[in-house]
Order: sequence, then C-alpha cells, then structure tokens
Amino acid sequence: MSDRMPDIIAALLVPLLATLDRLEAIGRFLLPPVTPALAEPLGDLEQQIEQALTAFNAAPWPEQMHPFRDVFAEAAKHTLHAASGLRDAPSQPNPQFAASRALRQTGRAQEALYQVANMLPPVSRFFLEQSRRDDTVLLARLGVAPPDGTSVMHASNETGMRGGFTIYIPEYLDLTKPAPIVFALHGGAGHGRLFLWSWLREARSRGCILVSPTARGDTWSLMDPEVDSAKLAAILADVGRHCAIDPARRLLTGMSDGGTFTLLSGLGADSPFTHLAPCAASFHPMLLSVSEPERIQGLPIYLIHGAKDWMFPVDMARTSQQMLRAAGANVVYREIADLSHVYPRDENPAILDWFLGG
Repeated sequence: MSDRMPDIIAALLVPLLATLDRLEAIGRFLLPPVTPALAEPLGDLEQQIEQALTAFNAAPWPEQMHPFRDVFAEAAKHTLHAASGLRDAPSQPNPQFAASRALRQTGRAQEALYQVANMLPPVSRFFLEQSRRDDTVLLARLGVAPPDGTSVMHASNETGMRGGFTIYIPEYLDLTKPAPIVFALHGGAGHGRLFLWSWLREARSRGCILVSPTARGDTWSLMDPEVDSAKLAAILADVGRHCAIDPARRLLTGMSDGGTFTLLSGLGADSPFTHLAPCAASFHPMLLSVSEPERIQGLPIYLIHGAKDWMFPVDMARTSQQMLRAAGANVVYREIADLSHVYPRDENPAILDWFLGG
C-alpha cells in the first residue's frame, strides 16, 4: 500500500467525523420552523468530504483492501445524503419530517463506519462517550477484532423489514458474567437498526448490552400493548440464552411513540424490565388504572420531556410525573428547557448514571 494512504484516509476521515458531530448537534436542536439557516453549521464540510472522497477513490487500493475502502465510501455517501437532505428540507412540503428523515442517514453512516472502529483509533474514540475518549485501557480492549458473538448484530432487521431487532454486545464483555441491558425503542415510523446509534456510544463505554427492536407495524402496538410486549419479552429471553443478563439492571427506554410504549408495556405487571426511561412520551391517566399497584410501587422511572415539545406538550409530562409519583413510583423528572420533540442524546450519560448507580 502506498505511503500516502494514511494521509489520504485522514483527509477523508477528519471532515467525515466532524460532519457527523455537527449533524448530531443540529438534530438535537431541531425545532419548527425548519429554515435554510439550519444547515449553516456544516460550513464547507460537504465540499471537504467530496474532494477528499475523490482522491480516496482514485488511490491505488490493493484488492484485499477494497472492503476497507468501501466502508468509507458508504459512510461518506450517507453523510452527504444527510447534509444535502437537511439543506433541502425547508423547500419540502413537510420540512420538519424531511429534516428528520435526512438526519436518519447518520445512522446508516455510523453503521458503515463502525466496521473499522477496531482498526482506527480516531473512529473508536468517536464511538465513545467524551469522558472516555482518552481511556487508553478501554481503547486497547476495543482495538482488536471483535470476538464471535459480540459487536453489532442484526436479527431479521434490514431497514425494509419490521419486527426484528439489532443488538450490540460490547466487544470486551465476558458473556458469562451478568451485564446490564438497555432496550431502546424508536419513535413512530422509525426503525431499530437506525435508532441503535442513538445509544451505542454510551453502551460501548459502560459495558451495557444494547437492543434496539423494530416494531411489527409502522409504530408500536399502542392500542394492543400485548402484541409488541410479548415480542420484547421474547427478545430478552433470546438474548439471555446467548449471554448473562443482570436481573436487577434491565432498562426499557424510548422516544416519542417508543417512549409512550415504554410506559404502556413497562407498567404492566408481567414486564421483565426493572427501570423505565420514556422520552417525549404521550401519557394518559388510564395507564395507571390498568396497572397493578404492586408493579408501580417503587418502580424507578426516569421521565424526560422537552419544554419546547411541539407534538406532545410538556404539560402532559408534568401531569404524568405527578400521577406516577402519587402512585408510588420512584420518579426522576427531567424537563429540558431547550428540547423540542427530538431525542436528547446528551442525556444518555445521566440516564446510565441513574440506571447503573441506583
């Protein structure tokens, strides 16, 4: 391989990671109305990626390195699609939906890029919490080929399929020792394979098994909770046959419809989950009337809602936390002043501090 190859790789990798970081920041503060100014923080990063990609593709790649080359090409393609879709969103009939759809491309980009995380320290650091990016011991443990039965795996969960799940098992995990598990539920019209990347960084940093299921329908079975609840329980049992799970650390969390289903399913008397963390959820008092008091008593719930939520007004969350506390749940309520109806990725470390330390 040419001596210039490390420089060619770095020339693409630097703007690629920077763009993914900025897209994540933009998504965190996505709020109607969607305007052309939304894409301004990307600056000239798109052009830098395109120029670097041209040189990257023209480089004399040995045949055995083609899979490595293709990973970067795939990640760059989806990152550029996310950026261009975000820039074009204001001109679409539903700008908010178009912007959200464009940002989902970042999940595809991260999935591609993760394939080389164990080979390239800058990529490995990108997939860690900020506070762990200089942890040389952790980076060394992650800098080897993933053992069989670890890393990112999919079970009937191509993005055109429904009802499957994607799982991440930290590469350094001893599968015989009980580990905490997080089930992360996507929002309406979402997909588990893409939503996984909202949580992988934190799961990888903390040694948590991460499962991101996909609803059987376009969204979770809100009108018949038993349908998808049974599926979640079956997935948990299936994972438990592959690796040990801590019986006291089973978190169910979700965004929007996924948050609502977290409550619908998680408050059920037969729920296998020990902690609930719904975000941007819709809540109805009837939820408590159909729940067993023994299930709610002392149940740890981390309730997150944005003060600027335009889909489910924050008053709904304020009412739900009051009623859950009155019913005996152990509620942490996080009303985030600058959050709209988007997933607050920056809240994940606090959720895990609560989940793992409580």
